[in-house]
Amino acid sequence: MARLVIVSNRVPGPRAKGAASAGGLAVALQSFLAPGTLWFGWSGKVTPESSTTPAVAEGDGVTYATIDLGAEDYDRFYVGFANSSLWPLLHFRLGLMRYTREDFAGYRAVNDAFAAALLPLLKPDDTVWVHDYHLIPLGAALRAAGFRGRIGFFLHIPFVPPSVLEALPPARALLHAMCAYDVVGFQTRTHLADFLDCARRFSGFAVEDDEVVTEDGRRVRAIADPIGIDASGFARIATRAAGTAYIQRVRESLVGRALAISAERLDYSKGLPNRFEGFARLLARFPQHQRRVSMLQIAARSREDVAEYQALRRELDRLAGDINGRFSGFDWVPLRYMTQTVARTKLAGLFRIARIALVTPLRDGMNLVAKEFIAAQDPADPGVLILSRFAGAAEELPDALLVNPYDPDDIAEAMHAALDMPLEERQERHAALRRAVFEVTSARYCDVFTQALAA
Repeated sequence: MARLVIVSNRVPGPRAKGAASAGGLAVALQSFLAPGTLWFGWSGKVTPESSTTPAVAEGDGVTYATIDLGAEDYDRFYVGFANSSLWPLLHFRLGLMRYTREDFAGYRAVNDAFAAALLPLLKPDDTVWVHDYHLIPLGAALRAAGFRGRIGFFLHIPFVPPSVLEALPPARALLHAMCAYDVVGFQTRTHLADFLDCARRFSGFAVEDDEVVTEDGRRVRAIADPIGIDASGFARIATRAAGTAYIQRVRESLVGRALAISAERLDYSKGLPNRFEGFARLLARFPQHQRRVSMLQIAARSREDVAEYQALRRELDRLAGDINGRFSGFDWVPLRYMTQTVARTKLAGLFRIARIALVTPLRDGMNLVAKEFIAAQDPADPGVLILSRFAGAAEELPDALLVNPYDPDDIAEAMHAALDMPLEERQERHAALRRAVFEVTSARYCDVFTQALAA
């Protein structure tokens, strides 16, 4: 049986298994890792020069191999093209996109360096699974270096239609790089359709159903494969966590008030200013909810060396202060806003006791927080999910209260409906949402992609 080699920008490492800082990818793949698997990527360390020989660690039979990035490579590859060009572009934020040819050259150079460092670790019959926007050119770099095994790529964030992609000068080069893989995967049918439209328009390749035929006759299969969670496992964690001293202190601090919760990285794609304004509109338009609900926003800091993220944090600090200044009483602070990381077990307990989850990104590939909230809820007395219609999860979870995240009044009205929703309706909505979350799990996601790659 072929060995699976996972490649991602960041590697969790054996000590990070189940840690609070683990991202959605690490959590989704953790239960899929079998002894013998190799996971390769960046260590997360920035050093004077990029390393060329991977550092190797073992854990539970899995090999973790990482290289360090030099400061200039980090600036060009990570801060530059990946997060200043691709990230805003693929989240439909053209006004925030910054592009330079030097950054794109650095992006390709780091992908070439990844390929050169990975190649000596590969066996001829390995199956390589590459993840996310940082590493789009890696498949082509491995092909150029002589690897002939199967290579798949999965994009965890949205893809865009041709009218948006054409704003990126190297759009054609990126599409050609994506077509160096055997299988490319997307979170939703919409993202898949946009990729195929772009392939028709920019690559010059033929498109037949869900396959792209390259100029040399190679067939690249494109699939929609929504990522999921270990729903049963997360439900167990949430049930246990609800009885801990930490959650008991949270309950006591609420003094019988409903909890509305949001949790994500501090990122401009998540719609945080719009969400804060929506909560303010709720308190202003529906004053009967004042002193009856507290909102907890957890927004772990990220990419603090990117100017747009620094500006976002300042804006949120201002908005939080304004909301609490307008509506607080001596015994009630309506908005609790924290930017430190919260352990996943504690998050599960918070989801369990929340009456509302606000998951309102301006654009998102999937959004696993929505699924974790559903899995964590008590089916006998469930809370209500308020979900952006522009999150990939909306395709699977239509029984949530779907909102346009650009409209604060829409968010306010959905919160009002959720707070007043009868138990029977909450139970009916939750039952349908729970079925969807327990059907499309992380294990199913991994199985679908690896089977497509093996076919």
